[in-house]
Amino acid sequence: MTTSTSTPVSLPLPAVPRQRKSRAEIEAAAPVNGEKRVLLAAPRGYCAGVDRAVIAVEKALEHYGAPVYVRKQIVHNKHVVSTLEERGAIFVDETDEVPEGELLIFSAHGVSPAVVQSAEDRGLRTIDATCPLVTKVHREAVRFAKNDNEILLIGHEDHEEVEGTYGEAPESTTIVNNPAEARTVQVKNPDKLIWLSQTTLSVDETMEIVNILRERFPNLQDPPSDDICYATSNRQAAIKKIAPQADLVIVVGSANSSNSVRLVEVALEYGAKAAYRVDYAHQVDENWLAGVGTVGLTSGASVPEILVQDVTRLLADYGYGDVSEVVTAEEDILFSLPKEIRATLKERGDESRSLGGRNVRPGTGN
Repeated sequence: MTTSTSTPVSLPLPAVPRQRKSRAEIEAAAPVNGEKRVLLAAPRGYCAGVDRAVIAVEKALEHYGAPVYVRKQIVHNKHVVSTLEERGAIFVDETDEVPEGELLIFSAHGVSPAVVQSAEDRGLRTIDATCPLVTKVHREAVRFAKNDNEILLIGHEDHEEVEGTYGEAPESTTIVNNPAEARTVQVKNPDKLIWLSQTTLSVDETMEIVNILRERFPNLQDPPSDDICYATSNRQAAIKKIAPQADLVIVVGSANSSNSVRLVEVALEYGAKAAYRVDYAHQVDENWLAGVGTVGLTSGASVPEILVQDVTRLLADYGYGDVSEVVTAEEDILFSLPKEIRATLKERGDESRSLGGRNVRPGTGN
């Protein structure tokens, strides 16, 4: 008789939903003096550039059919990306992952000329969903470099937006990641120097870096208009108003969303006792609510409103049913969809959407 032996196989256990503590348990652990309330920031969530980019992918899938390839994440949000994947979008890191002749969409964060050339070399059909505000910074970089200006690009060098802007004029551009680098960066000609910035940075940190640079280089020129996008500025302004009143701030947004991460930092800097970022409502830890009277709630510029409403429903289960919107600005900016999409919509008589803007459609993820 032959006996065979085999290596045991370790199978992962199925995920078991975490048993949440009840409202009564949380209140017993740390009672709240006074009323419970939620201060809901406005503006929050989708900006015009994000809405435009997501609609571009949706319309491409609708009119050209799956698969539609997208370089990098179309916007930095897990829910949006997974929803589009379910509909047939395929997200890739580089153009050489796309079969020749297929359709490739450039994300809202923009790409360098080298990426555009690579797509052309592979015979790819392309749609440029770069946010127009990012495109503006790209054009500034090209113009200033042509005029022999040296560019100090304030931003995070590993962020796709910075990679794209840097790629417009690499010989003329130096990336400045933080205040420490601003104190040590070396330039060739301090009299022909201009700064540009990533659009999704903290407004305060950007100006701190600019002030350090200006102390070292008094002739440093400003860009012709503010590079920090209106949506980033508005969301930070809203949370600055809420933070001093908040025992807890919850920011809905993904970890790779620069503007979402900044909102957590801004909340803490402006007086919130605690602040956390979550992708989904189920990630909210009910222990955060112990002893908390006022919760501040906001979301990054790539977050669909449905995810915020999920958090408000969870908070209501713990007694935070009083929700007041704190409005610090009104947003009515609209951007035309990419020209390739507009041409197809016109040809096929699709009049459903031709603009991207602050038009939240609950339940659709965009």
